[in-house]
Amino acid sequence: MRKWSLASRLLVGQLAFILCLSAGLSWALYVQAEQHSYDETADRMLSVAETIAADPFVLESVTGADPSGSLQPYAAEVMGSAHVDFLTIMAPDRTRYTHRTESEIGQQYIGSVDQALAGTSFTEVYTGTLGPSVRAIVPVLDNGGEVQALVAAGLTVDRVAIARDAELPGLFIIATAALAWGTLASFLLSRYLRRTTQDRRPDELASVFAFHDAALHSLREGLLLINNDGELVLYNDQAAELLGLPAGMSSPADVRGLGLPGPLAELLRTGHTAVDEFHFTKQRILVVNQSPAMSAGTAGAARGRKSSEPKRLGTVTTLRDHTEVEALTGQLQSMRTLTDALQAQAHEHANRLHTVVSLIELDRPAEALEFATRDLVQSQQLADDVVSAVGEPALAALLAGKKAQARERGIEVELALQPVPDDGTGPALLDSGELVTIVGNLVDNALDAVQGLPNPMVTVHLAVVDDGGQPGFRLCVQDSGPGIPAGSQEQIFEQGFSTKASLPGTGRGFGLALVNQAVLRLGGTLHLDSKTATGGARFTVLLPLPEGARQ
Repeated sequence: MRKWSLASRLLVGQLAFILCLSAGLSWALYVQAEQHSYDETADRMLSVAETIAADPFVLESVTGADPSGSLQPYAAEVMGSAHVDFLTIMAPDRTRYTHRTESEIGQQYIGSVDQALAGTSFTEVYTGTLGPSVRAIVPVLDNGGEVQALVAAGLTVDRVAIARDAELPGLFIIATAALAWGTLASFLLSRYLRRTTQDRRPDELASVFAFHDAALHSLREGLLLINNDGELVLYNDQAAELLGLPAGMSSPADVRGLGLPGPLAELLRTGHTAVDEFHFTKQRILVVNQSPAMSAGTAGAARGRKSSEPKRLGTVTTLRDHTEVEALTGQLQSMRTLTDALQAQAHEHANRLHTVVSLIELDRPAEALEFATRDLVQSQQLADDVVSAVGEPALAALLAGKKAQARERGIEVELALQPVPDDGTGPALLDSGELVTIVGNLVDNALDAVQGLPNPMVTVHLAVVDDGGQPGFRLCVQDSGPGIPAGSQEQIFEQGFSTKASLPGTGRGFGLALVNQAVLRLGGTLHLDSKTATGGARFTVLLPLPEGARQ
């Protein structure tokens, strides 16, 4: 039996239970039928005895000179017509006036008579001269209520058993039907379990569960199991950490009620296949893969049974944290921007150096010195302004690089910079990686918005402000472009949405989503003016500086 599958063990166990239940039911019905036969016989005998006791002929005969002579023929006729085994009429002292066997007339009645002598009719099962019988004893009363005789009518137990046995076929049919229906139900249940458990043994199921549970919680990636109704039924610890879910869930929950971002919740609910899709939460950037979970429809063929078609059970979703990779990508993009800026500056400085050399060759050293000094002063002034206003080297380098890059593209970038206060407050207290992500993407979007327009201009304003006693860092990026189209203000920060015409796969629609996520991580706010007085869009970011920034 150890090698039997769970379905086989359940089938055998249920069949044994049904057999025991059918046997018990049959015995109960048999006992009930027997008791019913005895009760029905006792009632009939009581009716016969009471009818005889109420007959005036009986009262007149028992008080006459020869009771037996007049009552014996009467009793024989009643026994034949009423189909009773005996009808005994006796004196109060038990002397029989009548009996089926005439030799017993005048002998003492065998049985109980005390209740009848007290004037009460009763029934009993007693063994007399004819064997065990069901009998009724009724007193014969005169007009004064005195007991003048007793009437005993009875049917032998053998005759009662015949009536009981007549009900046995019905009992057999009931027991057989119960057994048949129970067996059919057990077979269908066993077949269902064999299909759902793939005919595995209990120890195999326990091993599968143990291995699956260990694999689920040992994965470094987040894993979600979602049923066909869009309900989350199982997830591992990593998924709980990535999505901010509770450590355990007792029952399936609709993914739309878990507080997940709209695009991610919709993907999980619909169960669509996804391959390396990027989704944003408040704190993380996730790479999501999702595929349907199908039942092993061909597993039965390996065990010699008829295989079935695979059935969709739900979806399996994996989550990879891509936040750090995106941060490194942003830093790499910043380095590329700086490289492009340095290349542009090197090209510009080469041109200026050629100009200085040419002036010297023309024997105009004074003008060469003035030109070189003016250029040096302008470059140093820009660097000093950026460093004094920003205080964060990475952010200062990014802005300088973006300004040089914009000059190469024919775009004027105006930096409205406010010097950092001497009390120690400033963007240097914030995460440099997050600042590079926010500023770099906003400036890139502004540059793209004005590219190819007449008199393109982008204004970047940086300042440390005091918001209700709490210092904060404010960044404004404004362009002279066409602004944000009407109806797109709400969607502009959603993942994958872009107002720029692009081909699939070009990576559009992620910059502002990354900015919004970085602002939320720093506890700040992001405000959009889709159409300013100058015609372009303005993005305003306010980031609170850490508590205790002022020293």
